[in-house]
Amino acid sequence: MPIAFHPEPDSDTDVDGTSTGRAGAAEHVHDAEGPAEAAPAASTRARDALTERILSRADASVSSVTYSSDADGEQYDLADRQALRRVAGLSTELEDVTEVEYRQLRLERVVLAGLYTSGNAQDAEVSLQELAALAETAGSEVLDGVLQRRAHPDPATFLGKGKAAELADLVASHGADTVITDGELGPGQRRALEDIVKVKVIDRTALILDIFAQHAKSREGKAQVELAQLEYLLPRLRGWGESMSRQAGGQVGGAGAGMGSRGPGETKIELDRRRIRDRMAKLRREIKAMAPGRAAQRADRARHRVPAVAIAGYTNAGKSSLLNRLTGAGVLVENALFATLDPTVRRATTPDGREFTYADTVGFVRHLPTQLVEAFRSTLEEVGGSDLLLHVVDASHPDPEGQITAVRTVLGELEGFDVPEIVVLNKADIAEPETIARLRSQVGTSIVVSARTGMGMEELRELIAERLPRPAVEVDLVVPYSRGDLISRVHSTGEVLAEEHLMEGTRLHARVDEALAAELRGVS
Repeated sequence: MPIAFHPEPDSDTDVDGTSTGRAGAAEHVHDAEGPAEAAPAASTRARDALTERILSRADASVSSVTYSSDADGEQYDLADRQALRRVAGLSTELEDVTEVEYRQLRLERVVLAGLYTSGNAQDAEVSLQELAALAETAGSEVLDGVLQRRAHPDPATFLGKGKAAELADLVASHGADTVITDGELGPGQRRALEDIVKVKVIDRTALILDIFAQHAKSREGKAQVELAQLEYLLPRLRGWGESMSRQAGGQVGGAGAGMGSRGPGETKIELDRRRIRDRMAKLRREIKAMAPGRAAQRADRARHRVPAVAIAGYTNAGKSSLLNRLTGAGVLVENALFATLDPTVRRATTPDGREFTYADTVGFVRHLPTQLVEAFRSTLEEVGGSDLLLHVVDASHPDPEGQITAVRTVLGELEGFDVPEIVVLNKADIAEPETIARLRSQVGTSIVVSARTGMGMEELRELIAERLPRPAVEVDLVVPYSRGDLISRVHSTGEVLAEEHLMEGTRLHARVDEALAAELRGVS
């Protein structure tokens, strides 16, 4: 006959030890049939039996508070209940299973592998250091890196069989999860290298695509990155033979006919390829549909004759910091590669009052994946359609000339690109004076600034105002006071050379565009 004993686990106990459980439950213990008076004796007998059972065990002690069991009437003390929450030898970096929600994120541990077929070891090390920065930006921990000099990459394993075996030993000794190669791997090279090192292998292109996927925020940016990822993934799908078949096939044409010759039909890898192609076609349509929006914005600026200044340069060269310093745009600034991807456009004014726009574009990097160049072509059109290009260069970088070459190579692929360029040598506060002098002798029009300290900002603003296109038509006329709107437009879009207030109106000597000049002549 089951007997329930109180107090329950959530009952309160007074200082003198008297239980104050729910609704006086201690005073109303009874069984299912007998009177309430018989309950205390039965409860005492059950408790004594339980005490004897627990005391007979050597690995537990009796707690002063026991708990009821609805299953079989047995009771467990507090130590037993907590002992059931832990099984020795099954913990994985946890002190208690209740900490699973609070465990720290474990960064992916990677080993870098690179080779160089030309140049010197110093240039290869700079490239490998950049790869390490990319890996850290993607959210991993770089453990080690190796370099190899080869006449050309091994067609089978990229590094060669012997060096791949040495890399496998290095991965095993460090306990790494991933190998990242400083170069693009073919599908066969990646599979062969994974078979040797026994961990995941990715290349520089996949790493950059992953960073872009993390940092893209706008709808157009996300679509462009996804398209680039699918273009990269399509030839690298891996199947597992006919076991992955998904639909039945008919007769095998050419290989036989009739019973016993029916093939497996379309395999899963073929199905995945078709779905990827369909998704790529949809993304291309979406990106094409977004293009008129940017074209309309550019047409609006062109209609109002608003000059545009594009800010381009190597990733982490300080483009966003420069934009913030020039306009107070509030763009994210972080010491990381590709911290910002989506273009930002801000309006500004020259010292003489002319309005124009700044456009912060996506950063560049060595060996920028071809897929990204194609996917971000609509974004790069902001650079091609500008009136002036601010080419930002990190003067403190070990290889600033390489950065300049990488940016100019990508911009040179844009059709009809012919934009005046000002090379902005940024981070002058930490750069070597010899490096700055060398760069200024190699590039064309240049200026030395520091976006962090503000050094050279006023000189840069004056240089931008000097290089921006000026209105083509010069006018000298009197505008009635009733047409103050035209006076305002002259100040915002034109260049006022002289202004005088007369009895009959405002005399303006200014340079304006042809459309505004025609309106001014019509009212004067």
